[in-house]
Amino acid sequence: MKRLSQLIFSLLLICSQAFSQTAPPSDIGSIKQNLKKLNVLGSVLYIAAHPDDENTRLLAYLAQEKHYRTGYLSLTRGDGGQNLIGTEQGELLGLIRTQELLAARRVDGAEQFFSRANDFGFSKNPEETLKFWDKDKVLGDMVWVIRNFRPDVMICRFPTTGEGGHGNHTASAILAQEAFSAAADPKRYPEQLKYVGVWQAKRLLWNTFSFGSVNTTSPDQFKINVGGYNSTLGESYGEIAAESRSNHKTQGFGSARQRGDAFEYFKTILGDAPKNGLMDGVDVSWNRIPFGATIASKLAAINKAFNSDAPQTSVKSLVDLLGDVDQTVATNKAFQTVRLTEVANSSYDYWHKQKTKELKDLIAECAGLWFEAYAKEPVYAVGDKINIQLQAINNGSIPVKLFGFGKSDEFVTHADSTLSQNQIKTWAYEFPAMQVSQPYWLESQRSLGSYAINDDKKVGNPENPDAPAVWVDFNIYGKTLRFKRPVEYKYVDPARGEIYQPLEITPPVVANIAEKVYIFNSIQPQTVQLKLKSFTDASGSISLKQVTGWKISPAKIDFSNKHKGDEWTATFTIAPVDTKTNVSQLQAEVNVNGKTFSQGILDIRYNHIPAITIFPPAEAKLVSIDLKTAGKKIGYIAGAGDLIPESLREVGYDVHVLSENEILNGDLSAYDAIVLGVRAFNVSQRIAYQQPRLMEYVNNGGNLVVQYNVNNGLVTKDIGPYPFNLVNQRVTEEDAKVTITDPQNAVLNYPNKITDADFNGWIQERGLYFADNIDSHYATPLQMNDTGMAPNKGSLLVTNYGKGRFVYTSLAFFRELPAGVPGAYRLFINLLSKPKN
Repeated sequence: MKRLSQLIFSLLLICSQAFSQTAPPSDIGSIKQNLKKLNVLGSVLYIAAHPDDENTRLLAYLAQEKHYRTGYLSLTRGDGGQNLIGTEQGELLGLIRTQELLAARRVDGAEQFFSRANDFGFSKNPEETLKFWDKDKVLGDMVWVIRNFRPDVMICRFPTTGEGGHGNHTASAILAQEAFSAAADPKRYPEQLKYVGVWQAKRLLWNTFSFGSVNTTSPDQFKINVGGYNSTLGESYGEIAAESRSNHKTQGFGSARQRGDAFEYFKTILGDAPKNGLMDGVDVSWNRIPFGATIASKLAAINKAFNSDAPQTSVKSLVDLLGDVDQTVATNKAFQTVRLTEVANSSYDYWHKQKTKELKDLIAECAGLWFEAYAKEPVYAVGDKINIQLQAINNGSIPVKLFGFGKSDEFVTHADSTLSQNQIKTWAYEFPAMQVSQPYWLESQRSLGSYAINDDKKVGNPENPDAPAVWVDFNIYGKTLRFKRPVEYKYVDPARGEIYQPLEITPPVVANIAEKVYIFNSIQPQTVQLKLKSFTDASGSISLKQVTGWKISPAKIDFSNKHKGDEWTATFTIAPVDTKTNVSQLQAEVNVNGKTFSQGILDIRYNHIPAITIFPPAEAKLVSIDLKTAGKKIGYIAGAGDLIPESLREVGYDVHVLSENEILNGDLSAYDAIVLGVRAFNVSQRIAYQQPRLMEYVNNGGNLVVQYNVNNGLVTKDIGPYPFNLVNQRVTEEDAKVTITDPQNAVLNYPNKITDADFNGWIQERGLYFADNIDSHYATPLQMNDTGMAPNKGSLLVTNYGKGRFVYTSLAFFRELPAGVPGAYRLFINLLSKPKN
């Protein structure tokens, strides 16, 4: 039985990761777990700052062992982190990490929530974090989530005292303390009370930790052994946690499975301290609601009579129990004399909604009822009809009738069809595509620290709550059960099998400007190409909005008789009116069928997450700068992923990505410079064997530029010709003062004269993982520091070696160049340009 349950659980994980269906799992292990959860009326909310901050073993234990409704509120989507598997940064990385978190939750059984806070990068203190986040709005988001989720216990990952290191971490704890009380205060965020009631959790705990040299646990703290084994699932919570955490692939958090005792420690921050259990003082049985004892008694009988070989025999009792739950709520409301809004927000109403959903899903699982809704095509334009197929099959022996279906819970088309055993039925249906399927937090321009949310009721949701869906009514044993299924598109991949992906609803025509940044170092015009695609029948025109300081022609380009799937290009010429430094935003506008749209399309595809498609503004940056270049041919060695090659090509360099064979056996003297991608010494096991050859290239007259690496996990410490160490020190203030300490150094003079002005307009940070214990052979021409910190000279190391030059830089060029920062371009070109002797 153990091997069988392990197989079932493994298959469940494979299915969830392959996105193979929208219906909940109905294997016997899941059914038994859901039966146990039905008898528990308790909830826990875990709070931290980022994806991967959460304690997956604790979440798995709470959700799968204690069967509490368990949630993780990550204040950000991890937008400011690094990406070990691709080149996406900012909100694009946040989209990937959102899906990685959802994949993790499918494994450990918890739910996922977010605030509007943006991960703007590493922050050294909570004051900076709260200023950029807009504290009041993010606190309001937390209060909204708490009032909706109604946790009995709240748990912080980090303390308010700074041991968590990151300013975002500390800020998450500060906000959690304030939200704990604010959620219960009707004077705080009263506008929310039209939709939710106030809520007071029993206690707020800090889940203390031992990370590296920082140990905040102590023997006198309340502790829980979360290292147990779940015989139903066939795994320990340490094994489940590793599977969950390993979904954070962009962060390189693949984890080994752990087995055996494992204790989590807690310190009480607010509320009563627990003595015997996490839920001390909270009744998590059906007795917490009036008349709940009867339900508990009947549920106990259902559990006792449950037959794993014939779960359908419990369906009649579960349907009767659902009727009892409904009747109990009706009885409770009949006894109430309070206002209707108070009734709607009462504890029994909350648990009625939760347990009704769990009961309905459990009835469908035990009955062997499977159904889904999918679109016939992957993409539809706004205003077009979505063609939907609804399929249902009754795999069991219980009589089931499909009454009807529709696009909302208020509109159902009657079908009145009996589902014969093991006979799949299909219904055709259509409804109009109402709005572009843009993630709700990306609908408007964000600030540095937070997203602009157009509808505050959507806050907390990991994905769009109003995505296309079909509601379906079934009748089982005389009881009508209504279910919601998302509408997705499915197809068969020859290698991966059946794949489901989110349905895309697009503008009628999208326009992608070919490059994100156009660099001009003269008044010579450049060609700007737009790639257009139609998703419906369309006629109209494409134009570029006029920008002060730039000449754009022609004024517009017409198109006609375009059909769904048609792609074409439009070409414009652009030139600056003079040679003054000018950074401007270019915007494309599509006038189609009498309406104006200004959106592009961007696809993100990785096998470990569902397909992501967004519709960013159809924009590019125009940058006119005084930029001189020297040399033309650049060799590039890939690291974890950056857009440096594309950025260099934009200013005329011939960039060639070097293979290992070319590094070890080719003529490297043909390259004016060789650049190593970010974290190359962390992610490329072969770089240690290639390094001697690269040093030979430098010794013979070459110019080698190595971008930043992380201090942990280096494949070799021999990065340069002379020793230095990497440390976790950074300058996170993008406008931090930079002092030029060696103004005569060649990297600050050739071919561009670097001045203080070249450090204006940088984004997110100056640099990260600076060098320390630097050998005296290296020149360190720059010095910088965050406010209140000591000056740091480890951002740029330069030394001559033999006939050549070696450069190591921790400056964040991988962010600055794709963003078109003028001074960053000028300095990086200098690093590539070794003066002739």
